[in-house]
Amino acid sequence: MKTLLVISPHPESADVIRAGLDPELYRVIHRAGQIDADPLLTQLLVQAVVLDLDTDVIQGMWTADRIHKRLPRVPLIVYTDGGQSEWEEEAFARGVSHVLSKPIRPRTLTALLERLLAAPAPATQSPARIETQFITQSPPVAPASITQPHSVLRNFSSILTHSLNAEALIRQFLIQLREIVSINRAVVFLRPDAANGAGSADTARQMRSASAVGISPALLEQFHLSLDTGIGEQLLRLGRILRWNSDEARADAETQREFALLGSQVAVPFFDRDSLLGIAIFDTKITGEQLTNAELELIFHLLEQVGLAVRNIRLHDQLAANNEMMTGVLRELNSACVVVDRDLQILHANKMARKYFGQTSRAKDKLDFTDLPQSLGAKVHQVLRTGAAIAPFKFEPEGSPGTLYSITIVPFHQGNAALPASALLMVDDQTQSEHLRHLELEASNLRMIKTMADRLAHEVGNTMVPISTHQQLLAEKYRDAEFRASLDTALSEGVKRVNRLINQMRFLARDSVASTESVPLAALVEESYQEARKYHPGKTAQIKYEHTGKPILVNADKSSLKHAFMEVFINALQANSSDPKITVRADVGMNGSGANALHIEVQDNGAGFTPESTQRAFEPFYTQRNVGLGLGLTVTRKIIETHHGKLEIVNPSEGKAGVVRISLPVEKAK
Repeated sequence: MKTLLVISPHPESADVIRAGLDPELYRVIHRAGQIDADPLLTQLLVQAVVLDLDTDVIQGMWTADRIHKRLPRVPLIVYTDGGQSEWEEEAFARGVSHVLSKPIRPRTLTALLERLLAAPAPATQSPARIETQFITQSPPVAPASITQPHSVLRNFSSILTHSLNAEALIRQFLIQLREIVSINRAVVFLRPDAANGAGSADTARQMRSASAVGISPALLEQFHLSLDTGIGEQLLRLGRILRWNSDEARADAETQREFALLGSQVAVPFFDRDSLLGIAIFDTKITGEQLTNAELELIFHLLEQVGLAVRNIRLHDQLAANNEMMTGVLRELNSACVVVDRDLQILHANKMARKYFGQTSRAKDKLDFTDLPQSLGAKVHQVLRTGAAIAPFKFEPEGSPGTLYSITIVPFHQGNAALPASALLMVDDQTQSEHLRHLELEASNLRMIKTMADRLAHEVGNTMVPISTHQQLLAEKYRDAEFRASLDTALSEGVKRVNRLINQMRFLARDSVASTESVPLAALVEESYQEARKYHPGKTAQIKYEHTGKPILVNADKSSLKHAFMEVFINALQANSSDPKITVRADVGMNGSGANALHIEVQDNGAGFTPESTQRAFEPFYTQRNVGLGLGLTVTRKIIETHHGKLEIVNPSEGKAGVVRISLPVEKAK
């Protein structure tokens, strides 16, 4: 593809030419004047020039003369209005190839360009480059600086002052190269940093200039290398230095075009020891000589160190970005976060930490380790010294009564180090949530008291009604034998109900076993059953006790355990009041933790537990009957748990409806 430069104050002239030429053969670049076109003319990047000569003939002739002096071998075509043939002879004298009259006829221009550009024009090759073909045959002479490696290294080390800025470092490196090997023009292209987001996959394979000397910035803004074509593809494949006149470069038209556009002769890859990081492209020396192999080897090795520096800069930028992101996250957390290193220096403290622990005498953005409460500071020091995390705990500041913090301290290890490099102290203000919890607990207790009062009033009222009725008739019917028998029954039933109520309250209030003794299980079951029969006096009730055949002893508080079994038996008798039958099965086996345990199952012949009663059976005051407090199974569970046992209702899905299972630690079996 050939480049055609159109210099015209009218953009539409360039549009007409661009529309009439084959876009696959010609690329049309428009500039308003000769000054704007200088970068292209300086870099010898065009194969033909079209000058739209307006009415100012003198200015046009001056422009044509300047272009011809810059590009003596490049065809120069002038367009002008008709009737001005008197100065055409002057135009030809100033290097104009053809003078055409307006309007622009693309077909005529195409034919003219094909004839003018049919033979290879040497204009794309600078005179300096032609001269180097002869110079390279003479023995290369190394610059004096290369024979002095100490001076080279001393000068090269000066670029490390820009070790946190990749572009400034590369710029300084190119300046040093100009001093060391006297390079004329150079540009360094870098691959985008994938770790910091290189965009799409296509963008990641593009390389743009990072720094340059002697090349127009306007050109580099529109120019880039690709790893898929041209110089980039060649260096990625070869992995070595590439000269413009090598066999590989001559065989690839895109490589030749890129060398020509940049006005350069050699491309040097540089790596970060893992992958291709970028490409440096150089022209000849300022004297017109080519760079020797020794000089290119020196440049290659120096570029390798630059590549490592650029990689480290990118790693630093990535770490800085991650640190900034984490700092932002910690800053916005509602929890107070403090990071402390091994020297007890605070590396980071977010705004909540400064609010909780900051001293008013210091700056608001400053927090010192001594600002932390002594007890918290001691625990942080313990974590840093031992490397072991501390379980979350509650903390009440001395100067803020009623304030409650939840504290977590976590160590941070680097690599496989035994001791942590830092520790993170996290503080959550639990004051409000704790206050709400207390309010909820108080409300729950009030609801419990209300329910208890209602149930007690109902139960005591039911007990007192028959007694109160007999008391009113006592004076009148005392001599009646039938009345005295009824009074005796009412008093007996009332005493039983009150005694059961008193025992339930007493066992609910106990948190431990009063005294223990070895009790035979069979006797305990029989006595509990007989006590339960007093609350269900039907004559048809039956109980069946199944066991392994060996006597089983239970180490327990007999009175409380007897009451627990009695409550279970009362429920079993009430499950089928007309013909109750109870089956008790006892077996010694293993519990969930692998220890010996006594498993007792009490099964009735009733309808079984409903899904609701299965879930709520142990709730205080839950009952499906009109009599009783609904504390039977609640008291039973409390007694069993104080004996380190477990009470549960067998899931009806197991096919055992109406089964209560009691597990107790077993003393021994004979």
